[in-house]
Amino acid sequence: MSVRIDGELSGGVPSRSGRVRRIVRGPRPEVVPTLVARACALVGLLDIAAGVFPRFRHSRMHTMAEVLPGALGPFAAALSLSVGVLLLLLAHGLRRRKRRAWRAAVALLPAGAVAQFAYRHSVIGVVISAALLAPLLMHRDEFRALPDPRSRWRALANFVLMGAGSLVLGLVIVSVHSKRMVGDPSLADRISHVLYGLFGFEGPVDYVGATSWTVAFSLGALGLLTAVTTIYLAFRPEHPAARLTPEDETHLRALLEKHGRRDSLGHFALRRDKAVVFSPSGKAAVTYRVVSGVMLASGDPIGDVEAWPGAIERFMDEAKAHSWTPAVMGCSETGGEVWTRETGLDALELGDEAVVDVADFSLAGRAMRNVRQMVKRIERAGYETRVRRVRDLGEGELERIRLAAEAWRGTDTERGFSMALGRIGDPADGDCFIATAHKADEQPGEYGDLKAILHFVPWGTDGMSLDLMRRDRAADPGMNELLIVASLQAAPKLGITRVSLNFAMFRAALARGEKIGAGPVLRAWRGLLVFLSRWFQIESLYKFNAKFQPRWEPRFVVYRASGDLPRIGFAAMQAEGFVNLALPLPRFLRRRTAMAPACAHGLAERDVRAA
Repeated sequence: MSVRIDGELSGGVPSRSGRVRRIVRGPRPEVVPTLVARACALVGLLDIAAGVFPRFRHSRMHTMAEVLPGALGPFAAALSLSVGVLLLLLAHGLRRRKRRAWRAAVALLPAGAVAQFAYRHSVIGVVISAALLAPLLMHRDEFRALPDPRSRWRALANFVLMGAGSLVLGLVIVSVHSKRMVGDPSLADRISHVLYGLFGFEGPVDYVGATSWTVAFSLGALGLLTAVTTIYLAFRPEHPAARLTPEDETHLRALLEKHGRRDSLGHFALRRDKAVVFSPSGKAAVTYRVVSGVMLASGDPIGDVEAWPGAIERFMDEAKAHSWTPAVMGCSETGGEVWTRETGLDALELGDEAVVDVADFSLAGRAMRNVRQMVKRIERAGYETRVRRVRDLGEGELERIRLAAEAWRGTDTERGFSMALGRIGDPADGDCFIATAHKADEQPGEYGDLKAILHFVPWGTDGMSLDLMRRDRAADPGMNELLIVASLQAAPKLGITRVSLNFAMFRAALARGEKIGAGPVLRAWRGLLVFLSRWFQIESLYKFNAKFQPRWEPRFVVYRASGDLPRIGFAAMQAEGFVNLALPLPRFLRRRTAMAPACAHGLAERDVRAA
């Protein structure tokens, strides 16, 4: 016997009355933004198709394309095309619950319904518009996300991307009416016609009948849309990406002074291109950067572990307020446990950090034979090393080191985010360490006898963490090994008992995959990692770190859902500098702000391969 419980049978199957009430009640509020965004995207695509392809406008499917609004009146193709593009742009904002996207949709729906009724007498379009407008108004509280950090330089990106898209779409519009063309114009003539049409002028291609007006209005609409969106982005209020203020930096340094020993990545929180949220008590903080809609934190929270939950809650509130995707890169096992417990997020092992205990390090033994021989060979070649704190270097030598580090960078763009400080020799970073290699018995070069540089940041009072490795490409191979060994040997005099080297991504998979008995899945995974190492130094960095017999400390990525991982991975690659989506601006247009030269962690250095 089944018992009815609140519209459901005891077996958990909804009764007929329960299903009716569910349909009447409508979708759950939390899924409304996604549903409306998908509807906007679908209608936008249909509107674009209706504006581009003449036959599609007369099909029955176009009834759907008239919803937000569709092709109407004598300028049907142009209106359908421009509105379709706008709806596609609007869909992304609706899915992310942006308040301004909601306002635009609420304004477009009634306008589309009125236009359909006035020009097409379409009652169906009015009904569907009202049906979509109703959940938007009923669930308006779901669309509260604040704007993302932005600047006016996005107007240039919009002009380039929208211009390219308009050119391609315009070429399609010109070509689909080929049956009504006068003659057979070449591709160059068609492109010229599109370019003229985007600016509102008549091009070299002629059509029979009223088709020329349809094409002209469509191209003009695309050009106008590109101009209007670019002007809007250029003149809207600027909200630049957050930077670490001097007050925030002072507060973070105070927290690191008390609790900096806990996490080797703690000092990297002082990058000045990060923002920060503090716990209500001010005893803990989380630093982050927003990249492509992902709120990306790195390492563990800074400060007292007991106050971490307060800082994490503020972080999650900020992500929710802006509809950002929260993620943490490179947190420790303890940090991952706190993040997952306090937020309900998941954690995935990302790789391992190589940590060398100074007391256990020695060049003796068979395991260190290759490193020992390399170091001895370089020392016999006349190289010498110096390991000092930044505050012990003169300004002239510091400037020479900064210039050399920038000139020896192995990539066109700076790399580093989670394990890079982004500067060398700042007066506030006097506790950092610099190891340098010199060769005095040859003609001094542009940077004197300087041949290689290692930069470390403090890890509490008794540790240091590797920030960058740079070397002169003309120097003998093995500079990195020489300086790491020199740093480990000089560590006791500097009061250092532990040194964090590079981070080896997917180290466990590489190590287990090459052992006897590894299964086919693990071997295939290792093979993929080895293949990707051609570009991302996955295997080479692991093998380089393994030379120094470190202990491996696992690091994790914390994420909300598995579907977010590709987006988080792409955002992390952007933050680390492996993917650069910024447009190269002309030199005279670039900002002339006094930014300290950035530096990169050893993870990004190509010279690891050559070592």
